Amino acid sequence: MAHVVQALDQPSNYKDSQSRVDRQKQNELLANSTTLYVGNLSFYTTEEQIYEVFSKCANPEDGGGIKRIIMGLDRNTRTPCGFCFVEYYTHAEALASMRYVSGTKLDERIIRCDLDLGYKEGRQFGRGKSGGQVRDEHRQDYDPGRGGWGAQAQKAEIERRRQVEERYLDAQEGPGAVAGGGGDWKEMEGATEGKLKRGRSPDDEGENSRLGQRTRTEEDLEAERM
Repeated sequence: MAHVVQALDQPSNYKDSQSRVDRQKQNELLANSTTLYVGNLSFYTTEEQIYEVFSKCANPEDGGGIKRIIMGLDRNTRTPCGFCFVEYYTHAEALASMRYVSGTKLDERIIRCDLDLGYKEGRQFGRGKSGGQVRDEHRQDYDPGRGGWGAQAQKAEIERRRQVEERYLDAQEGPGAVAGGGGDWKEMEGATEGKLKRGRSPDDEGENSRLGQRTRTEEDLEAERM
């Protein structure tokens, strides 16, 4: 039955798309590789968490151990974007990680490990147009562990909101727009009210004076009768 079950420590068909190494040379390098490519990580997984998991397959007493961990970063924001490289001191440790770590959960995500040809400066950055990984560029599902929607879906949503805001501004500035602040109509109302009220004239004051005198005379006559 050994020929039926696929060995867990065999490298997959993963290959660096920008590598100029032919297939035969690649197989030779992978046969002695001490570097793992780790994918499907959460954007929130830390280097400390990765070290804790992958150090379980290290053998420091035999001169091994983890040499370094290189976190994959968004090319524009320099924040984690879901992958990393783990370098061991020995090939046996890398194979052990493929056997025991690949396919397990880290931060509630099933991570995958593949032997890598070897880390080179610049490979830590995402190659997608938006700065992250290519797999997150056109992703249509919502994945909270990898920034929500895919980069293209996020761009489309930002553009939609921009268009809505532009239409709203046009509606405010166009014909029939509501006056901003609601204060203009109060000023206009006050001015109109002032125009409708007639000012007091000297004739009004004289008439009121005569009325006052007549009222006092009637009061005097009434007092005399009593």
